[in-house]
Amino acid sequence: MTATARATTRRCLAAVALLAALTACGSAGAGVVAGAGASGVPGGPSASPLSGSYGHPAATSEAPAAGATTVAPTPQVVRTTGTPRPPAAAAPVAPGTAVTTLALLAVKGRAPKTGYDRDRFGQAWADTDRNGCDTRNDVLRRDLTAYTLKAGTHGCLVLRGTLHDPYTGTTIAFVRGPGTSNAVQVDHVVALADAWQKGAQLWTDQRRTAYANDPLNLLAVDGPTNLRKGDGDAATWLPPRRSSRCTYVARQVAVKHRYGLSVTVAERDAMVRVLETCPQQALPTAGPFRLGGGTVATATPPAAKPAQAPVTAAAVDPRFGTCREAVGAGYGPYRRGADPEYDWYRDADGDGVVCE
Repeated sequence: MTATARATTRRCLAAVALLAALTACGSAGAGVVAGAGASGVPGGPSASPLSGSYGHPAATSEAPAAGATTVAPTPQVVRTTGTPRPPAAAAPVAPGTAVTTLALLAVKGRAPKTGYDRDRFGQAWADTDRNGCDTRNDVLRRDLTAYTLKAGTHGCLVLRGTLHDPYTGTTIAFVRGPGTSNAVQVDHVVALADAWQKGAQLWTDQRRTAYANDPLNLLAVDGPTNLRKGDGDAATWLPPRRSSRCTYVARQVAVKHRYGLSVTVAERDAMVRVLETCPQQALPTAGPFRLGGGTVATATPPAAKPAQAPVTAAAVDPRFGTCREAVGAGYGPYRRGADPEYDWYRDADGDGVVCE
């Protein structure tokens, strides 16, 4: 993109975001148009940011006052030598892209974090789509390649696989287990704490649970990189792999637009700096999770045990204080009557399965 095109796009982005209205940025250095009504006030009756209308303003004219004299402008003749060059065309910003959607987000200060707790967003990795599998394993199946599933879990539980990490560009071997599961973590692209401070504290518990398990807001990523990100927004953290930043910011814009979350001035400006390098960046989509795929591990028949043989520590998983800790370490689920670990935890929904 030429310097002229970058400057035009930057002006377009900054102006529409400041006005919090829909922008139409045409090619060839077109100006910025905020969605305005007949009065010229953003959000006026003739144009709404949510109307989906993208276009240039109609030319306006005013009738001369009675008795006024109309003077035609004097034409100017510009003499040139040689063939004149047309002006450099700026890349057009298409409707429905991350750039135009960013202009729809409310710009507000960050609310206090008071009252935030992970539990306010429901059970960690709940089965909100009722497909019989927790959201963490749903994301692993979607984002890993060459993965292997545990037999007897109805195509749910991932034992191992390969992640091509979008944040670092590295390839990570995922192996389920207490010392290895955290090498791959599932990131909330727009962090739960960030959402809490920018609108989610006003939601119902049901909406927060849906948000925490929405496929659009979840990515399997490198664990240590995810820990470094923490609760940061685009103003404080971006993927170290620069080629991933456009798609990362576009996903944040899509999530915030879907849930009506706001952005801070610094966050919006950081998003603008990224998206001005890719003004055609489309918003991502996310379909429903699907069970199965990959390969299924061969079930090993249990070895014959002596009658009345006591259960030893080696025959069961480690015991944790809560199911959340067990799942975080790579253990579970446990079923009533089949797994001795079931009796260690509370079956809140009474479905005969804990640590899902």
